[in-house]
Amino acid sequence: MSNIVEKTKLFATDLLTHQLDPKFRYHNLRHTQRVVKNTKELLDFYKLDAKEEESILLAAWLHDTGYTKGPENHEAESCSIASAFLAKEGYPAESMEKVSELIMATKRYYEPKNLAEQIIRDADASHFGNDTYAQTSEQLREELSLLKIADFSTSSWRNANIQMFEAEHQFYTDYAKEHWQPRKEKNLKKLKKDRKSEKEIAKKEKLKAKYKSESPDRGIQTLFRVTLKNHLTLSDIADTKANILLSVNAIIISVVLSNLIPKLDNPSNGYLIYPTVIFVVFSVISMILAVLATRPNVTSGKFNKEDVSNKKVNLLFFGNFHKMSLPDYEWAIQELVRDKDYIYTSLTKDLYFLGLVLNRKYNILRLTYTIFMMGIIISVIAFAVAFHFYGPVR
Repeated sequence: MSNIVEKTKLFATDLLTHQLDPKFRYHNLRHTQRVVKNTKELLDFYKLDAKEEESILLAAWLHDTGYTKGPENHEAESCSIASAFLAKEGYPAESMEKVSELIMATKRYYEPKNLAEQIIRDADASHFGNDTYAQTSEQLREELSLLKIADFSTSSWRNANIQMFEAEHQFYTDYAKEHWQPRKEKNLKKLKKDRKSEKEIAKKEKLKAKYKSESPDRGIQTLFRVTLKNHLTLSDIADTKANILLSVNAIIISVVLSNLIPKLDNPSNGYLIYPTVIFVVFSVISMILAVLATRPNVTSGKFNKEDVSNKKVNLLFFGNFHKMSLPDYEWAIQELVRDKDYIYTSLTKDLYFLGLVLNRKYNILRLTYTIFMMGIIISVIAFAVAFHFYGPVR
């Protein structure tokens, strides 16, 4: 490395370390060092003459020093800083002009006119074809925000980068096209993939929000779920109670038929006839009532389109549709799910009629238990009276 290049390196490093605003998260010493590294990589391939290589390296070290004066017209400021420094070092005026031209070649939208300008431009934009592109890109976004230049959201920044990749940036040197372009294309593909994923996520969130707004409130769902569960539980309890009565009375009648009634043929046991009849009658009545409490009541099982349109039929109860054809029932369900009010109405009707069934069951069960209890009491009294007054004399 020539003496002037080494001095320029020390000058630029000191300037960017101590005089650059820390808000410059991208255009800082790290960026300059990266540009110089990639410039050397290109120069090693093209083998230019020593004087031209020197000019390009000087421009690489000095091209962003103008940011120490602010982001506005930083290329021109960099040229001023470069000229003042090189003049102080006794650098030839003609060579200083060449360095300034190369610095200005890094300006956005500039089209390079020769290989030297192509090298400095490709080196300055080498991060597009680098593995660390995502990190450096984020640093630039943060810099723009801190400097109040622009404030991009994640998606808008991604779109701006895609626009830069596709419509603005290009590598000029054959070396960059061969070695850096493939990675640039991978970075572009990653940006597009992220954009697509973001759109899909946004679409899913939109649908989720839509369905959430259209679906019943969680409290309403809980109300119907818990109430229906309680109704079914109470119905099971009622059926269990009825089964208990059926079983007990069946056992009583079996015992009476097998043990007591055969003894009534004996004239000496005639006093047991009336108590036995009372006992059996009450047991039979209890069994009949228990059967009535559990006996299902099935409705007609048919409806028409007018019933559905007028919301007169509860499609959630099998008794209303068990005789309908599958296509008719599918049509009716589609009409139901399209109308949230119809769903609520159907669930409400389901609760209401379940409540009526429960009321009927429990009223019959109450009567059954009362009759069973009275039958036991009256039968015991009848047996005691018959035995006391008409029983055998000891």
